[in-house]
Amino acid sequence: MMEYLFWIRNRINRLLYKAIFRRIFFLVDPETIHDRMIGSGKFLGSNLLTKKIVAFLYSYSHKSLEQKIMGIKFSNPIGLAAGFDKDAVLPDMLSYLGFGFAEVGSITGEPCVGNPKPRLWRLEKSKGLVVYYGLKNEGCEKISRRLKSRTFQIPIGTNIAKTNSKKTVGLEEGIADYLKAYKKFTNIGNYFAINISCPNSFGGQDFENGKRLDKLLVKIDEIPTRKPVFLKISPDLGKNEIDEIIEASRKHNVAGFICANATKKRIDRKIIDTVVPRKGGITGKPIEGLANDLISYVYRKTKGKFVIIGCGGVFSAEDAYKKIKLGASLVQIFTGMIFEGPQVISEINQGLVNLLKKDGFANISQAVGIENR
Repeated sequence: MMEYLFWIRNRINRLLYKAIFRRIFFLVDPETIHDRMIGSGKFLGSNLLTKKIVAFLYSYSHKSLEQKIMGIKFSNPIGLAAGFDKDAVLPDMLSYLGFGFAEVGSITGEPCVGNPKPRLWRLEKSKGLVVYYGLKNEGCEKISRRLKSRTFQIPIGTNIAKTNSKKTVGLEEGIADYLKAYKKFTNIGNYFAINISCPNSFGGQDFENGKRLDKLLVKIDEIPTRKPVFLKISPDLGKNEIDEIIEASRKHNVAGFICANATKKRIDRKIIDTVVPRKGGITGKPIEGLANDLISYVYRKTKGKFVIIGCGGVFSAEDAYKKIKLGASLVQIFTGMIFEGPQVISEINQGLVNLLKKDGFANISQAVGIENR
């Protein structure tokens, strides 16, 4: 009975979002709407009453979705991807929205105003976004002060990137910038995500080079922390480049990979909008296939020895389940929530429960990598 009530609630929320709210939101500049949603989220997370209202409208839980990964308990496998909560102001609200975990940032060594506007566009027909923020954030010192000594309802990943500046282009300067932010978060949150694949910053994705990555990870290893470390990698890499990253990771304290960041590619049959900005990385449905291919390759290449977080093009339970069966233990969403509505988190989790039952699995962990074993 309760499952049916959750389904009815989600259907009503979906209808309201698509028939009314999304139509209004999509008439407004996307960055303006994003900023307003962040402001609304801060308010909703500011007191117990509003958080309980959000939970009543959107939360969902089920025993079969619970996992313990790297000593961290995840109530469900659906998390918020980095890039949405850039300055980590929403952790108090996100668990009530139904997320099993969330990743904040990217956070850089120095404050960063980002690239000039406009820097966010919708690809409405393609169900994607073009993102050219350029790592806009308040910087590691301010954000870490705000989060210091805080406890969170769900696991929080701190996504660390290199400051978008000409000053960090050199190898030593870039490593020093990563380390500055990394040190500030050794005792904040539950895991690290080292973003080596931002497509919108000075110097490009220079730490996706195996030798340069090795030098960075040597320094990362020297900093004591209880938190596991993930690398966020690009879907545009060739197999040799992926192999270099995997081999470098084997030598260091890397727990896994986030597959994947935005793509720079503009030639894809899923990109059907007639106007696509030339700058920026593309997210959403256009990168789903690229992300899935990367998940599959990494899982098979490493024989499941690394934990994979799948990211890119998740709009439904079927999308999330596909990534899980290819090898992802956890799945992140961002663009799908913008197009489908916040109830999609609950819809995906409830849908995963049904898909697991259909396939005869008692727990989500049993489905991980089943298509690549």
